[in-house]
Amino acid sequence: MAYIKLNNEDLPGIAGLLDFRPETAKPLNELTEVLLRNESTLSRGERELIASSVSYWNNCHFCHTIHGAVAAAHLRTGLELIDNIKTGLVKIPITPKLRSLLDIAHKVQLGGKNVNVVDILNARDQGATDVEIHDTILIAAAFCMFTRYVDGLGTWAPEPKEAYEEIGETVAKYGYALVE
Repeated sequence: MAYIKLNNEDLPGIAGLLDFRPETAKPLNELTEVLLRNESTLSRGERELIASSVSYWNNCHFCHTIHGAVAAAHLRTGLELIDNIKTGLVKIPITPKLRSLLDIAHKVQLGGKNVNVVDILNARDQGATDVEIHDTILIAAAFCMFTRYVDGLGTWAPEPKEAYEEIGETVAKYGYALVE
């Protein structure tokens, strides 16, 4: 149960908060849509992996699991991907470029000043562009904010990863933008 009275107590995680304040939901959903779904040289699945990983490092079950389910839908890996994220993605092949971007995202999660020039040069050496580096850092920063929003207001989240499969498929197909 959230710490505040939501309009719909049945909506888990950020969904209940977005429903509570549509005027803040709109820009948050638009940001998420741009970061995770707009055209990019990083696939939607890769960007969702970054979001889910940052959420896991932030100990946010809802954000980690929902974005892991969306990544699984994009990458067609099945929900075991959610557990694999917890182990550092050792069971699925990821490119050295994505690995270097995840390293940067983890440093952002710990605190932006943890990122240094060596991290950026390593990502560039692995083929990351300035836009990919920028977007990785912004995804990581945004998901630090989102997880603190969800956890700071004490929202609830279904525990089993299977509860996220259908919504993960839906978000992968239709996105985050609110239908007006």
